[in-house]
Amino acid sequence: MISSFEGKTPVIGEGTYVHPTADVFGAVEIGSGCWIGPGARVRGDYGRIVIGDNTSIEDNCIIHARPDEQTTIGNWVTVGHGAIIHNATVKDWAIIGMGSIVSDWAEVGIWAVVGEGAVVRQRQEIADNSIAVGVPARVLKKPIDEDFKADWTRFKQVYVDLAHRYPKGLKPQGM
Repeated sequence: MISSFEGKTPVIGEGTYVHPTADVFGAVEIGSGCWIGPGARVRGDYGRIVIGDNTSIEDNCIIHARPDEQTTIGNWVTVGHGAIIHNATVKDWAIIGMGSIVSDWAEVGIWAVVGEGAVVRQRQEIADNSIAVGVPARVLKKPIDEDFKADWTRFKQVYVDLAHRYPKGLKPQGM
């Protein structure tokens, strides 16, 4: 459901798909070609949310911000199933693994990866092209290489394509 909240109305970019069971409300700006999956919650009630182009917010994710502050998610970002991003910045091409948490005032760099189930603490910075895993998240020594980027560019394109396929292909049954 896409809804206004206290006079603040979401702005949804061209070609972006928001699943009927997702909630997007308040001061939210979502770019073009994005995928907002089933059960996702993008809450711009007392903070602001800005999501760039071609980004996927997968099933059951929660995106929120503190009062009068902002959560920013860049272009071509993948936010895996059940992840939480709260009052943080996630830069372009980053990958936020399934079930992970990116907490207040944290920053995830360009092409950085937060592994599944990891917890990025308040004010923690994950550098560009690095992989962070664990609780709390710790950066591995191996940086992201060009083969990894090529593979993930293809994976990211899958959700951009789904954003175009779902409006025509999703047909509720028995209602």
